[in-house]
This record gives sequence, C-alpha cells and structure tokens, in this order.
Amino acid sequence: MSEHKAILRWERGDVEFSYQKYPRDHTLSFDGGHTMTATAAPAYLGNPANVDPEEAFVGSLSSCHMLTFLAIACKQKFVLESYEDEAVGHMEKNAEGKLAITRVELHPKIKFSGEKQPTSEELEKLHHGAHDNCFIANSVKTEVTVVK
Repeated sequence: MSEHKAILRWERGDVEFSYQKYPRDHTLSFDGGHTMTATAAPAYLGNPANVDPEEAFVGSLSSCHMLTFLAIACKQKFVLESYEDEAVGHMEKNAEGKLAITRVELHPKIKFSGEKQPTSEELEKLHHGAHDNCFIANSVKTEVTVVK
C-alpha cells in the first residue's frame, strides 16, 4: 500500500574504533526532506542532546495514537483544541530474557471545544479505536527481515 523510507548515515571519523570511543551520533533522513541527528541512549554512550532509538520508538507510538485519535474524533464531529501526551516507555526484560521496551504508557491531556463534548465512555471508545487502528501499535510484533 505504501513505503516509508529512512536513510541512515554514520561515519567513524578520525577516532579509534573501540567501544568506549567510536561515535554513536548518526543522521536519519526522511523522504520529506527532514534530517535529524540520532544517537544511542546515554547509558550506551550516546549524546543526550540527540534522540535515541528507544525515545523515537516511544514517540512514534505516541504520535501514531494521537494522529489516529484525531482522525476518529474528527469523523465523529468532536472538535479538539489541543492534545498533549507524556508517554513513558519501560525498558525491561521480555519473556525471552532480553532487554526490550516492554510497555509504553500514554498520558494524553486533551482539550475539546464546541457543543459536542465526549462522555467518559465516548472518550474511552475514541482511545480504544485509536489503539486498534494505530499502524505503529499494530506493527510492534512485526517480522523483521534483512535484505542483502
């Protein structure tokens, strides 16, 4: 149905290639022209000023949930003024004993306007629909293939 591309670039530069010294910073470029600097998590010698994969994963889930929520709410004629989320991902050992982001908690704060305000039941249904239809949430257990 669609493809989504990212171009990753990393260079060692003039530093020794040893675990404590090689740079973790790299760039990610996306098809819309945006380029960002990413890195490893600070616990793995990354630069805390840049986004790391774990943060990006949590942010991606939060963003996808919000975008899906907005679409569903709009189609149901609710009017939103703002949506904020302080999402938290939990790095833990999974069932296989490997470190993974096993849980992500979303904490949305949503402001509606207009005459039509959702009841608590309707709000719950909006969130349920957003979760069920979020492309990223539906991809968390996806098969990953390396193409040579």
